[in-house]
Amino acid sequence: MYGRKVKLRFLFVVIILITLILTTFLILRSLEENVVYFQSPSEIKSLSEIDKSKIRVGGMVKKNSISISSNEVNFIITDFKNEINVTYSGAVPNLFAEGKGVVAEGFLKDRSFFSATKILAKHDENYMPPEVKEALGEK
Repeated sequence: MYGRKVKLRFLFVVIILITLILTTFLILRSLEENVVYFQSPSEIKSLSEIDKSKIRVGGMVKKNSISISSNEVNFIITDFKNEINVTYSGAVPNLFAEGKGVVAEGFLKDRSFFSATKILAKHDENYMPPEVKEALGEK
């Protein structure tokens, strides 16, 4: 019915499609394990259950909330509706300050306490990440 040349082309196309599908699946599966989601304090307060995976919490550092001990920094992230207490061990970026935007990456202990493993503030003092700006309702 079909010649040998047509059968080989069909087989070649099928192998390429299967390879593309498998590659896409593996890439998406890998990304799924490494994606860290950004949430505001209001979104965390409305969670039905606490997930133990790594997340990012973003907002503004509340005025007069930073307390620094010998090896730990405690502060409050707010979106002007809700607040979350954050504790972090390590050096904070130079631009980390009260009243400035911040994104902390780490693990949620409960709805009002967050243990940060990384503080992301690698921007100039006027920049605010789009997610934080949107969560705060600014334009």
